[in-house]
Parts: sequence; C-alpha cells; structure tokens
Amino acid sequence: MSHPLRLGIAGLGTIGAALVHIIQSTDNRLSVSSLRTVEITGVTARTRNKERDFSLDGITWFEDASSLAVSEDIDVFVELIGGDEGPARESVEKALQAGKHVVTANKALLAKHGVALAKLAEEKQVSLNYEAAVAGGIPIIKTMREAMSGNKVNRVYGIMNGTCNYILTRMEDEKITFEDCLKDAQRLGYAEADPTFDIGGHDTAHKLSLLTSLAFGCEVSFSSIYLEGIEEITLSDIEAANTLGYRIKLLGVAQETESGIEQRVHPAMVSKESAIGQVSSVTNAVAVEADQVGSLLLSGPGAGGKATASAVVGDIADIARGLKVPVFGRPCASLKPYERARMRLHEGGYYIALDLLDKPGAFAGVATRMAERDISLKSVVQNQRGKEVDGIKNQAQHVVIITHETTEKAISEALESLINDGNVVGKPKMIRIEKLD
Repeated sequence: MSHPLRLGIAGLGTIGAALVHIIQSTDNRLSVSSLRTVEITGVTARTRNKERDFSLDGITWFEDASSLAVSEDIDVFVELIGGDEGPARESVEKALQAGKHVVTANKALLAKHGVALAKLAEEKQVSLNYEAAVAGGIPIIKTMREAMSGNKVNRVYGIMNGTCNYILTRMEDEKITFEDCLKDAQRLGYAEADPTFDIGGHDTAHKLSLLTSLAFGCEVSFSSIYLEGIEEITLSDIEAANTLGYRIKLLGVAQETESGIEQRVHPAMVSKESAIGQVSSVTNAVAVEADQVGSLLLSGPGAGGKATASAVVGDIADIARGLKVPVFGRPCASLKPYERARMRLHEGGYYIALDLLDKPGAFAGVATRMAERDISLKSVVQNQRGKEVDGIKNQAQHVVIITHETTEKAISEALESLINDGNVVGKPKMIRIEKLD
C-alpha cells in the first residue's frame, strides 16, 4: 500500500469537527474505501485551547492557515474557514501554488475566484474539489461533473438554502408571519443573527453560479445573477398560493436561452404536486434537465456538520484513489465566456398582488393595462383586506391576479402603467410561476 494521504484541516467548527470524527473513527471506513490510509497531520483554527470533543494528540497545530497550506507534512489542504477573501483565499492559493490538492466547502470563494483557482490547480496538476460547497450532503457536483459528461444540460434549478425553505414551510403549515418565523429560526440555530446572506438569496446565488458553470461549460459569473430574496413574502402571499394550488419556494434557476445564459434566484410559485413543491423544512433539492437522462432530482440535507463533512470525505476519497477531474468538468481553456441572457424576455405565468383604490374605473383599468400588453388573465380575486388610505378603512381593495404565460417585460410595463394611473396604493408584488416537473 502507498504512503498515507496526509491532511491539513483549516477550520475546526461544526464541519471541521465532524470531519475529524469521521477520519478518526475506529472502523476507519475512509481508509478502507480509498485503499489507502488517510490521516490528519496538521490543523489550525481561531482558538487553540478551546475544549473539543476529539483528540488532537500527535497532530501538529499551525498558527495560521497559510503556514499549514504550504507545509511539507500535508498532501491535501482542507479549507473550512469560509469567506471569499482573507485567510481562505490566501491559503487556498498558496496550497495550490505549492502543489497541494485542495478540498473546500467555500461556495463564496469559488463563486468569486473559481476560474482563477481552477486555472492554478490545472497548472499545478492537482485537484480542487468542492462537493460540500453546494447543497451539503447531496452529491450534485460529482453527478454533474462526472456522471453527466455525455449530456447536454437544458436547465438546472433547485432549493439550495435550508433556512429559507424552513421559513416558507412553517409560514404555510402554521400560519405565522415571516418575522415571527425568522425569530424562531434564529432561536433554533437555522438562521444567523444577521440572516441577510440566507434570506436575501446570496447563499443560493453562490451555489447556483457553480452549478451554472458545470451545466453549460461557461466561466463562473456570480455577479450576473438576478437576485431577489424572500423578505417581502407575506402570510397573505402564502395563503393565496395555497388556495391556487401552489407553494412559494426560493429557487435558483439557470438555463441556456437564445440570448445567453439566464441565472436567477427569487421566490417562485410551484405546483404542490411537483417534486420540488413537496420539499419541506431545511431539506435541499437540485434538479437537472438534460437531453440523455431526462430529469434528475437529488434531495437531502443541505447543511449540518455530518452531512457537509460527508461531502468533504467523498472529495478526499477521490484524491486518495488518484481520481482527478477538471474543476468545472472541462479544461479551463474550453470554458466559454459567460454571456448573460436578457432577463426581461423570461416567459411564464405570474402572480400579482396589489392594493387598488376602491373607485369607479380602477378595476377596469387593470384589465385595460394588461390587455394593452397582450397579457391574458387566468384568474382575478378581489377581497376586503386592502390598505387604509388617509385613515379610512377599505378605501383600497386587495386584488390577486394570476396570468397565463407572458414575458417579464410585459408584466413590468403593465404594472408601471397602473402605478402611473394613480389607482394603486403602494408597490405591487410580482411572483413568478415556475412550470416544473
């Protein structure tokens, strides 16, 4: 048997601790499945003397990640620090430059610097593996990077943030407001004290940018993603969706169009009967539509120490077996420049909610403005839950509209005209309706 594969782990938080436990387990499954002994020879973390529930005996402690990254005593640098700059970027670059394989769970780093890091790994003929960066324990990177090599991908989409899915699920099941549900999610540890990264859609966008590159053979372009979070979703929206046979999910969607590649992260209404519509709580799910295999859906835990560490272990096992594949599924020289599609050409049905002044001609004006842009209305529901205007109740009626397929450009122009007419109170809400299997 060849010499042991020596790991240097930077970051001993939830994921790092779970990783150490797996590698140090008595039955040593990783070494057995890899046909090679795998051992930890170096670690680093923010605090050296912190009490931990695993032993670091015989393992060298490094004061910083960069020193660990270039140590002659490691073969693989495992980056679990996080962040797209600072110690994470510096240490990964140094490890690759020193000819070390790298395994990372850092989607932000790869979304911003993935192509440059891939070129460096290719130049040094080492692996850069990142299964844990997208959807936790779901093996979506390996599936797309290796198993689907003979396929032309048409679309990739999914629920990629457990915090958002937990909030939207509870709002529907327990009829509680977004604000109250977010507080509970923070108390239970599903959401951070500052939840912006999750509920604003940034986490999903980082992950989507990596899947887009794998799907369409293009350079990673996080900055090109249309981004919209779930902060404005109300219990009224959830209830309206439920009545109409839909659920609201925060989706990441990427597809190739005639005008380029479309990447978008936003709340969407999906059929309750669809596979993605039945994914609840903190679970993640990613679907890939391709010409040979048809439609695949991978679902499972999208976060958590054990699930994410499991993905890290899979990447380490590949290195131990001598398996090395291009970072984004093909040599960097063959990655196409990213060409952004014109988002406003996106077609589909739409949910529109607005508060309309209760006066003659206002309701007829809605139908007129929609008709002017060839928007066909599937259903219109009007009720008394509108806003007060000048302190008088029910001066504005709440109207919910479902359209047939149309373009985002047409919807946006129609809503702008309605606002200019002066009959709408506040800002109308628009949620896309996605046709998914």
